[in-house]
Amino acid sequence: MSASDPTITSIDLHDLPTRYPRTVGRNARLGSHGSGGESRVAVLRTDSGAVGWGMVEGPAGADVVGRSLSELIDPATGVRDETLAWLDVPLHDLLGVVQDVPVHALLGDRGLPVVELYDGAIYFDDLDPEDAPRGVAVALQNCRDDAALGYRGFKLKIGRGNRWMPRAEGDARDIEVTRAVREAYPDARVLVDANDGYDLEGFCRYLDAVADCDLYWVEEPFLDDADDLAALRRHLDQVSPTTRIAEGETSPDVAALLPVAGAGHINVMLMDVMSFGLTRWRALMPQLVDLGVRASPHAWGRPLKTLYAAQLATGLGGVDVVEGVPGTTDGVDTSAYVFADGRLTVPDRPGFGLPLPTL
Repeated sequence: MSASDPTITSIDLHDLPTRYPRTVGRNARLGSHGSGGESRVAVLRTDSGAVGWGMVEGPAGADVVGRSLSELIDPATGVRDETLAWLDVPLHDLLGVVQDVPVHALLGDRGLPVVELYDGAIYFDDLDPEDAPRGVAVALQNCRDDAALGYRGFKLKIGRGNRWMPRAEGDARDIEVTRAVREAYPDARVLVDANDGYDLEGFCRYLDAVADCDLYWVEEPFLDDADDLAALRRHLDQVSPTTRIAEGETSPDVAALLPVAGAGHINVMLMDVMSFGLTRWRALMPQLVDLGVRASPHAWGRPLKTLYAAQLATGLGGVDVVEGVPGTTDGVDTSAYVFADGRLTVPDRPGFGLPLPTL
């Protein structure tokens, strides 16, 4: 046994209940997002007594029991092959514990230890309940509730006319919500996410109607198309030149998106912190830096993902803002991460700085 290179003796999977502060409604493509669901985590134990844990997604890959840590993860690059990608987070946590350093130090400490978060939980709650829709007022109430939790920026879901309302009526509601939030929060960072719920022409009409709202970014306005993204950038340069275009969350073809980003037609890349993973982000970030493109790993769905994305931002740099997921994960003590006034302070504790949860 080597304390610096322990062998994995067991792996255990657990589902931890996750709770949002409220039921989260629909977006342009999907129905209600519910009240939180479950976060699946893996716990890795070793012959040295070191323990690492973290979220996993998708089907299990290679079995790691009986293998040394150095066989599984390279401190300089991450997990050593694709069959280990499902354990990307737990292996990074374990490596940090064994080396007695935080994950952000493993990643290079190229960013800042305080990360700005935006509130990612402003969905189509105005459309619910179906027999008595609450209207625009509920979006403002949700912003107030989340501001009380510490958020100072808000991402608004738009695209109601894609599925839930007649096109013109839905587009008008998108405009109404955007303008209402901007009026209520004149100094807030306001972002919008259409979940591919528009086409180019319709989205440009939306932008014309909110051109004075100083949107920070527009996310996934329509299905990826290089020519349409170039046209969108030209339109934004005319009506809202500081607004960024954010892409890459949904089934990203990163190789196809990089030339579009390099041409200046995507300004922020969004691949998910879990499904894309820390290791792929470690390989990709230097390319984005060379292209002058920023990053903001998608984190929606599970509050733990926000913490992972913040560690990535502090470690790799190149990230200006991270998606906040309001809520808690049963049994997990996140007190080492201090969130106040829109900013999350990332701890210097080993690994992800999260004690083994109560299981």
